[in-house]
Amino acid sequence: MKPDCTDHSQQAHVQTLSVPPLVEVVIEVPRGSFLKRGSLGDLDFVSPLPCPFNYGSVPAYIGLDGDLLDAVVLGPRLPPGTRIRVNAWGAVTMIDRGLVDDKLICGESPPNELQRERLLQFFRFYAKCKGLLNFCRGRPGRNACEGWVDAQLALARAQPQVDSRGGSLPRF
Repeated sequence: MKPDCTDHSQQAHVQTLSVPPLVEVVIEVPRGSFLKRGSLGDLDFVSPLPCPFNYGSVPAYIGLDGDLLDAVVLGPRLPPGTRIRVNAWGAVTMIDRGLVDDKLICGESPPNELQRERLLQFFRFYAKCKGLLNFCRGRPGRNACEGWVDAQLALARAQPQVDSRGGSLPRF
């Protein structure tokens, strides 16, 4: 199933009727920050624009790009390192250097249609910027925003993270 970059109101209605998955997110980039850090705390780049939302990762899952599964947390600014259990209402599928790089969209309540469209606009723009950054770094591959998908699909594509005892970390 190929994701769609448009927002269909019937899909949004069906999505709000289902119980969203609960995930734990660790905030790496607070809303309003200019510094993009990775899940290990290393500086990835300095943005000319502030991040419009809290950005982090879900330690219980590895995304298809080999990094921790990315997550956006809507709402007020959260300090870096904050661990928050929050509902995943959907995901934006990005392609970064030719690899699927899902971004869970999380918050206390589901994003409305305007918020979803703004998220898609942001990630379409971000894909172009990331493509330029990757080009400058000599990292080939396609960069694009593929659109909105159900959070369950993004979680199903990710691999559960294995803890040091050899078992999967718990799902919330």
